[in-house]
Amino acid sequence: MASRKPPETRSERPKSRAKNGDVRGAGGELHRKASGRHPTLTTNQGVPVVDNQNSLRPTPRGPTLLEDFILREKITHFDHERIPERIVHARGTGAHGTFELTRSLEEYTTAKVLTEVGVKTPVFARFSTVAGGAGSVDTPRDVRGFAVKFYTREGNWDLVGNNIPVFFIQD
Repeated sequence: MASRKPPETRSERPKSRAKNGDVRGAGGELHRKASGRHPTLTTNQGVPVVDNQNSLRPTPRGPTLLEDFILREKITHFDHERIPERIVHARGTGAHGTFELTRSLEEYTTAKVLTEVGVKTPVFARFSTVAGGAGSVDTPRDVRGFAVKFYTREGNWDLVGNNIPVFFIQD
């Protein structure tokens, strides 16, 4: 009886470069690299993704593992395609812009967005009312919210908050 050789794992095979410059993974899958003016593919949280076309398997013909968080994120998007109206913070306004650091804050933090002077980081800011639907008015005393999203090279950074200038429950 002939013995079968166990399949090679991904870590045993080195990455090779194809003749057209594309990088091939351990299983022969294509790994595309963003360069120049093309943005890097990221997850919802801003983590760079090397390959979103191949899923994680224990063996070459084995089942797909749910440890593959990129696959789970794609399944979640597919399952939750219909987006209902927001319950809170439904009314709001937002703006895109850039953040440019003028003085380094490296004595307080190691975040590159706050230590590299002169780097322009894309941002999105949103101001909203907490209660009320999309057609509500802005006049009642209410909690206000704000959010700022920084699209950094290290990933997306979200700052969120609520403002209660006066207590919103009337006696």
